[in-house]
Amino acid sequence: MSQTVDRRGFLRAAGAAGAGAAAVGLGGALASCGSGQKGTVTLTWWDYFTPPNFQAGSKALIADIESAIPGVKIRRRAFPFADLVNALTLGAVSGDLPDIAIIDNVSMNSLGSSGLLADLTDRVKAWGQASKYYHGPWASCQIGGKTLGIPNNSNCLALYYNTELLRAAGVKPPATWDELADTAQRLTSGDRFGLAISAIKTEEGTFQFLPFLWQAGGDLNTFSTYGATALSFIGDLVVKGSLSPSCVGWTQQDVNARFITGRAAMQINGPWQVPTLKKADLEWNVVPLPSDKTSATCLGGENWVLMAGGKHLDTAWEVLEYSQKPSALVPYLEAFGDLPARSDLAHSGTWASDPVLELFISQLSIARPRLYGAHYTDASTAVAEAEQAVITGSATPRAAAAAAATKINTALGRS
Repeated sequence: MSQTVDRRGFLRAAGAAGAGAAAVGLGGALASCGSGQKGTVTLTWWDYFTPPNFQAGSKALIADIESAIPGVKIRRRAFPFADLVNALTLGAVSGDLPDIAIIDNVSMNSLGSSGLLADLTDRVKAWGQASKYYHGPWASCQIGGKTLGIPNNSNCLALYYNTELLRAAGVKPPATWDELADTAQRLTSGDRFGLAISAIKTEEGTFQFLPFLWQAGGDLNTFSTYGATALSFIGDLVVKGSLSPSCVGWTQQDVNARFITGRAAMQINGPWQVPTLKKADLEWNVVPLPSDKTSATCLGGENWVLMAGGKHLDTAWEVLEYSQKPSALVPYLEAFGDLPARSDLAHSGTWASDPVLELFISQLSIARPRLYGAHYTDASTAVAEAEQAVITGSATPRAAAAAAATKINTALGRS
């Protein structure tokens, strides 16, 4: 197939992405070189959106595209979340690749250096829409001076709080680290902790830790110093009893469950929890993450990408352009319950009339992407291990930060 890349280049990328894991059953996948009747171009589209509302939203957008762009047909395949990147990297050997894919923006680290993604730089320049996007989401598509994707949707983290508990304690929602520590301690009582976070040893844990690192004024390349500051803050919360050491095993879904059941007075989480919280018998609200030296939150969401060497790149790009038209994008995001990566849509859609979602959108202007190169996974693991070591008391913040910094610097240096 025309999309097969240099095998040695693939093997380097596959090593970085962990593509040697389990096979994902590509034998029955649809090849992008297929086409229907004369004058019809059939594009393949891969993503990992499997919940019913996601399926419905995807189908609606595809139907809209097929109606609006003459001669275009789209065949969509949804993978389990953990399998999509492996399917893409393995597809480089088999030649079985889609024309279009929607990937987690953190996957730009591994796929961006693999040679699999089409360079969209010239097309984006001619399109002239780059300035419409928030800085963080747009930056997540920039690899090596090239534009390798277009933001699909964005999200970030904020601080949820139980308004009834804060009112009873006579405290306001915290805006700084000092206030967060004080409020968390005052709200801790019995089996209720003042704060809940996810510190699990996966990307979820790193996703929640990085804002503390950035708020302290640091980044991964200064982890030995600023990582120790952030780790000390979290470790102190545990020592004072405001944060449960069990958070080392909590996903973000687990964190939300504790908040809903009153076992946590505050939680750090994203806008994807809003639908569940609105159904709960709970009085709550949300504020920006408390700051230290600076304000920061972590960018989540997905990006559109095209495959390099595809036979239908021009048509695939036409589809991406169409997907970004407000008339197509707003209904798509509403169906998913997602937020726009485009700043010019901040006041459109259902999110514009929801104060909670407006808060999250306001934070997208400072949301930072996790864009650290092909070996980011190794750095992320080192961060998560350091946080777990401090929370469980097996290492001091300074020692954990120093050990992690060595691994992080090695990973960043290999990129």
